Amino acid sequence: MSIMNDFDSWKDFLANRLDQAQAQGMSHETITNVAHEIGDFLSQRVNAKNDEQAVLKDLWNAASEQEQQSIASAMVKLVQKQ
Repeated sequence: MSIMNDFDSWKDFLANRLDQAQAQGMSHETITNVAHEIGDFLSQRVNAKNDEQAVLKDLWNAASEQEQQSIASAMVKLVQKQ
């Protein structure tokens, strides 16, 4: 099963990548900027595989640049708490 099919698997994957980035000394700002770039990529090129991803994609596409940065930051916080 692909990590994109299950939202919990997706969050676990992101949490692992976040841990790796922090271990490499990446700043919170840099991590959030990378999360924003990933959000842009996913919204433009990847079809949602579950309801949670569909909601995130709709929110992303409706959001301004500043709001997208907030969504990216919230996703970072969400996976940090795991």
